[in-house]
Amino acid sequence: MRLDKFLKVARLAKRRSEAHEALEHGRIRKGGTALKPAYAVKPGDVLEIRYASRTVTVRVREVPLRVTPGVRAAELYDILDVADT
Repeated sequence: MRLDKFLKVARLAKRRSEAHEALEHGRIRKGGTALKPAYAVKPGDVLEIRYASRTVTVRVREVPLRVTPGVRAAELYDILDVADT
């Protein structure tokens, strides 16, 4: 699944367009490297997401094959760290 779509499904971004824009501006990183919207998310990926007032680090636990109403966003990732900026 594309990273921009995963962020929307996991409710880490309100809209896919917001996720896409954040990725284009380098606000989402993996291992210090800025990611592109088409990056294929895999379980175990550790993502650092910079919001306006904080930075959240998450580990992807699961990537759904399809987006269905039964997908629970909170079960898709684990929050590792939250830091205010």
